[in-house]
Amino acid sequence: MDSTLAFTFIDIFVNLDEYLVNIISQYGSWAYLIIFLVIFCETGLVITPFLPGDSLIFILGALAAGGEINLAVIGATLMTAAVLGNVINYRIGSYIGPKVFSGTKIRFLNENHLHRTQDFYKKHGGKTIVMARFLPIIRTFAPFVAGIGGMHKGKFLIYNLVGSVSWVALFLWGGWAFGNIPVVERNLSLVVLGIIIVTCLPALIGFLKERLKKRPQPECSKAEG
Repeated sequence: MDSTLAFTFIDIFVNLDEYLVNIISQYGSWAYLIIFLVIFCETGLVITPFLPGDSLIFILGALAAGGEINLAVIGATLMTAAVLGNVINYRIGSYIGPKVFSGTKIRFLNENHLHRTQDFYKKHGGKTIVMARFLPIIRTFAPFVAGIGGMHKGKFLIYNLVGSVSWVALFLWGGWAFGNIPVVERNLSLVVLGIIIVTCLPALIGFLKERLKKRPQPECSKAEG
């Protein structure tokens, strides 16, 4: 059952363009609500960092260039979902923060992801809200950690707006500008896979570094003599 679910997720990620075309053709205007919910949940709920973000927006840009979806409407939809998702995530962090710091275990919370985001947040401060937008998984936990840490609401909102608008605009424009180039269009599944790999690399590298740090160091062999 688990392997079937895993293959289903892989299929959705790799063939995201086909799924989106089907959703748009079948649900019409309701497709905007479905897309809104995907981006909102990907950024607003700490339990759904696996949902597509970068690749979804890129493909929507390509579909907008082909006239299958309205560019202005989908842009506004995505930006609103991203901003509101972060706000909700921040508020959840503000509410749960005291419990986390008191040592209470939160069952649905992945502590490894949380600690990685905390380290990133300490290094880059408020800029994390903007920078994390371009890093899968970390972008889901960054507003949550900001809420836990009691980041000023006004400061958070400014960084949130800048990060959300920049993220959506960049990937939407990328899809609109390059998605319908013949070589890209013929290999869109590979392009999507490449986007997923490239955007996940920083998080993967950080994870591997942490694992290497935790590995026990080999004892120096005693000199014979």
